[in-house]
Amino acid sequence: MTRVDVAVVGSGPNGLAAAVTMARAGLTVHVHEQAATIGGGLRAQALFDAEVRHDVCAAVHPMAAASAFFREFDLAARGVTLLRAPIAYAHPLDGGAAALAHHDLTETCEGLGPDGRRWRRLMAPLMRHSTGVTDFLLSSQRSLPPDFAAPLLLGPRVLGHLLRTNGLRTEAGRALLTGVAAHAMGRLPSAPAGAIALLLGHLAHATGWPLPQGGSVRIADALADDLRAHGGTVHTDRRITDLAELDARVIMLDTTPRGLAALAGDRLPPRYRRALDRYRYGPGAAKADFLVGGPIPWAAPEVGRAGTVHLGGTRPATIATENAAVRGEAGEEPFVLLVDPAVTDPGRAVGGRRPVWAYAHVPNGDTRDPVPLITRRIERYAPGFTDTVIASRGVSAAAYETYNPNYPGGDIGAGAVTLTQSVFRPVAAWNPYRTPLPGVYLCSASTPPGPGVHGMCGYFAARAALHREFDVSTAPRLGPCDRGAR
Repeated sequence: MTRVDVAVVGSGPNGLAAAVTMARAGLTVHVHEQAATIGGGLRAQALFDAEVRHDVCAAVHPMAAASAFFREFDLAARGVTLLRAPIAYAHPLDGGAAALAHHDLTETCEGLGPDGRRWRRLMAPLMRHSTGVTDFLLSSQRSLPPDFAAPLLLGPRVLGHLLRTNGLRTEAGRALLTGVAAHAMGRLPSAPAGAIALLLGHLAHATGWPLPQGGSVRIADALADDLRAHGGTVHTDRRITDLAELDARVIMLDTTPRGLAALAGDRLPPRYRRALDRYRYGPGAAKADFLVGGPIPWAAPEVGRAGTVHLGGTRPATIATENAAVRGEAGEEPFVLLVDPAVTDPGRAVGGRRPVWAYAHVPNGDTRDPVPLITRRIERYAPGFTDTVIASRGVSAAAYETYNPNYPGGDIGAGAVTLTQSVFRPVAAWNPYRTPLPGVYLCSASTPPGPGVHGMCGYFAARAALHREFDVSTAPRLGPCDRGAR
């Protein structure tokens, strides 16, 4: 194989973001993907019906509308339409009640009754500084914040999440915020979960929680198209088992620390290898895909207008189930995230048939079939759901690792989201992307800023490699009409 400037292993959103950034700097870039199709967590597949496509992993993408990488890359200009449901997310409660996070902040506050003014006080200042807050939380954690108001706003709010539920007093208000915190897939309450709740919570009323029209794969396709337009090449069905297989000046790995260790073998210095071995992975996600014959019959009809639904019950119930998963305890009522894509993108329903996407948070490595677990959770808040199901498929947390090695034991975040690992991912280092091996960099969600379809891990890793390996200190332009560096 001809020597190239950059070889990227893995075509998830971070691998593709790194590849695009490097190609935009004028380098020859080859991406190697072991699967038959690109995208990692952005893949789509027709599971039961040739006309109905399911998002295999990720479905809704708040960061694709908000992150600095995607703001400049400009998905809309590339034909990717990000659709927003009128209700960003909903949290059903027993008895036919539900807490609703409308895209409109005022409508949300009105629905929360006595907690309305508290929700506004919590979210409105973050919305006014949304770009700064987002860029601070999606940074490499190694530089000064672009907007100093961001940490000043976040600090007391994260503390409030830890100590007093941010002043929220009603069952609905507390459940609404706790359901967002559960996206951290870790211990509740915690500082990282509080930060994630504030980031995602305020984005619901700002840039929204969008769903790409036609499915998540549209994002991967747009990234790959840009890469090819700038001379890059994508190799699918190309599994790399050893770094020696790659003839490149720089190697970018969209893998976990385990993946790096497997590819590097005994080339890694023992001290660094031990540090990688100490890296912790979080609870697993178990996935259920349903093909249904109509809308979900929610007991609270307004839930049917939500792009994302959190099935966790009250705040205490959500905390209990999430912490049990962290401890490795397999409960019968896990926290579930659910998306009915046709609510936001009606074109996803064909002939009355529509996909339903759902994750359950379970212990790492859990081997149970998630379909019965998730079905029971849905039935609790949508009696009669089972009668609408035409077909279903479950992927256990353990099986998710087989599908994608970047999900050890089903950990779709590629590493536990703890306070320490929020900053020191994968090891304590000033440059967390660079490894001790010459020219080898990590660019996965196992590096800052961590999980999410935002491209920032790949972008920061590429910037680090450009500066050190190619003496390129100016960031390349990423917009659809831009060429070369700034």
